[in-house]
Order: sequence, then structure tokens, then C-alpha cells
Amino acid sequence: MLLELGSFAASVNTRALTTRKAPAVKESQHAKKRMRTLAKGRAPHTRAARLRRHRNFERFYTSSFADGTSEGDITAGEDPVVRQAALEALGNLNGTVVAIEPTSGRILAMVNQKLALSSGAQPCSTIKLSTALAALSEGVIDKETQIRLGRSRMNLTTALAHSNNPYFEAVGRKLGFDKISYYAHQFGLGELAGYQIDGEQLGEYPDSEISSKLGGVGKMCSFGEGISMTPLQLGAMVSSIANGGTLYYLQHPATPEAVADFQPRIKRHLDIANVIPELSDGMAGAVEYGTARSVRLNFNEESILGKTGTCSHAGTRFGWFASYANTDIGRIVTVVFLRGGRPTYGPKAAEITGRMYRNLYDHNFFVARSAVDAPATPDLEKVGAPELPQQ
Repeated sequence: MLLELGSFAASVNTRALTTRKAPAVKESQHAKKRMRTLAKGRAPHTRAARLRRHRNFERFYTSSFADGTSEGDITAGEDPVVRQAALEALGNLNGTVVAIEPTSGRILAMVNQKLALSSGAQPCSTIKLSTALAALSEGVIDKETQIRLGRSRMNLTTALAHSNNPYFEAVGRKLGFDKISYYAHQFGLGELAGYQIDGEQLGEYPDSEISSKLGGVGKMCSFGEGISMTPLQLGAMVSSIANGGTLYYLQHPATPEAVADFQPRIKRHLDIANVIPELSDGMAGAVEYGTARSVRLNFNEESILGKTGTCSHAGTRFGWFASYANTDIGRIVTVVFLRGGRPTYGPKAAEITGRMYRNLYDHNFFVARSAVDAPATPDLEKVGAPELPQQ
């Protein structure tokens, strides 16, 4: 009897062990199959995976961080509150901050002047401002004009807010290179933005449309392909948007005496006053819900209008953000330009701008300036049109 029970127990245990073995074998086979798949480099064929693989091919060789970038800056004629706000906002990032009084062209602060006055870089999506102004001025579009993009349609406000490249490529092709080039030069590209600013260099604007292999006029208008723009040139253009159409020579007083004797100098009047409202909604949208919403991480008290830009060239990524604070008591234009690797991009420049506006607001900058009358727009016949600097 005991023998029979022992045999029965052995029989049951054997079947139980056999039952547990089966899934172990199946799991092992699955693991082996998975290993073979990984060894062959077969990643899931999803769009996200393809984008990740594509991004991994881009290599950056410029650091996004740098120390001592403001050493050697000429600061005696700058606004100390604005300069300190810009310094604290930029921190140790490899970049420059330029703050401008749009009603006069006076540079209130210029941090990392070597970079600010350099030959510039591809403007990336900030070139969309010039494209939009040209198209609005020519009557090709208004802010509600719907342009077909594949199966959808988009208007200017949404395209600016979300920095849509196909929209501006289509607008650029409608305008053509000659008109795009004409307006770009009117807005100050391809010429010195400053008046007698030592060390300022020119950007570059092509004499003809870039090759179709590089995207032609469409890429010039959406991504700034083939163009080199300086922070001062972008600042002068955005200042003309902020003040209603006056393109000033930017001036950087070097001493307190120069500040006391400061006189605005007009380069030319731009016929854009009637189209600025068409542009403004898109610039405001960029900050409220678009590519520049990182401004709002630090600053919400006043209305900010701006445009971001991100692109890369030869191992260096560029991050741009140009904006102005649209307050009841005064406006200030700020351009942030960053150079580096993966941590560098337009929304990061927008975040820095938000920090700067926060610093200014906390130090009552806007309130303090409300007691100072904005300088009157000078009459060219009285002031005299200055000679163009050598370019």
C-alpha cells in the first residue's frame, strides 16, 4: 500500500514539473527571437522611431555653455538695470542678449558684444517676419488668407504662432526672389544696422535665389537658407515693427556723456504701419500658445510679441528669439541669440527672454521709465540724414 502511494505521488509530481516546463521553453524561444531581431538592427518602424534615428545622425561640435562671454564689453553708456537683467537671464549659456529702445534705436544693453557684432548666422524661422511683412505689403495675403497645405489649410496667424515652414515656403514662391530680396533689404538685411558701432560686421544676403537643391526661394523665406543675419539687424527690424514703421540706426553710447547727447538717427521710414496689426496676432500667438510659450514660464504680467528660430549648420545649432514688450508705458525690444549643441534652440532663447522681462518687471523698470517722455521722432531735415557707414 505504501508502495502504491509513493508511486502515485511520484507520478503526480512528474506531471506537474512537465506542465511548468512548457512556458519556460516558449519564453526562451521568444527571447532568442527578440535577440536575433535586435542583432539585425530591426527597430520598430514607427514615425517616432524614424525621427529618432534621423536626429541621431546630426553631430554638434559647439558647446551650449561658456564662461566669461561678457568680458571686454563696453558698458559705461548702457542702462545698468537692463544690463544686469540680461546678464542674469543669460547665465553661462553661449549667446548674446541685445536690448533696444525701439522709439530711438538706442541699445540699452548688449551682453557678449563680440558675438552680437559678429557676421551673424542663419536666421532660421525668424526670417518669417520679413517674409510675412513682404507678403502683406504686396497684398498677396492678409492674416486670414487660407493657404492649402496638403489636406489642410492655414492662415498667417496660426503659421506664425506655430512657425509652419510649408506655409512660408508657399508664400515665398508666390512672391518670388526679386520681391523677397527687395523687402528684406528695406527691412535692413544685408547692411549695417548700427551707426558708428566699432566692430560691427555685415551679415549676408544672396544676390540671387539659392539652388533648388537647397530649397530655392521657399527655403529662403521659411528657414533663412543661404542668409546670414546679425542680432543687430534682427533687432532693428523688430524695433520698426514695435514703433510702427521707423527703421532707426542702432546706436550704442559708450559713455554717460554720449547718453546725455544722444540723438536718434532714422535710416528710413517703412510703409508697414497698416500691416503691422495683421502680423501682431501671430507674434502674440507664438508667446501665448505657440513656439515661444516658454516665455510664460517666467513672465505673464505684460503682453509679449515675438518669433522664435531654430536651425543648425556645420555642427552648430542656433537658437533665436526676437520680441518686444507691448506695455502701456513703453516698449523694449529684446533679441536673444544662442549658439551650441542640442540644448540650444529657439524656445530656450524665449525662456531666457522671459527671465529677463521678469527681472526688469521686478526692478520696476517699466514703471520707472513711465515718468520719462519717449524721445520725439526726429525730423530728418533738422537732424540730417547721416552718411551710410562703410559696408
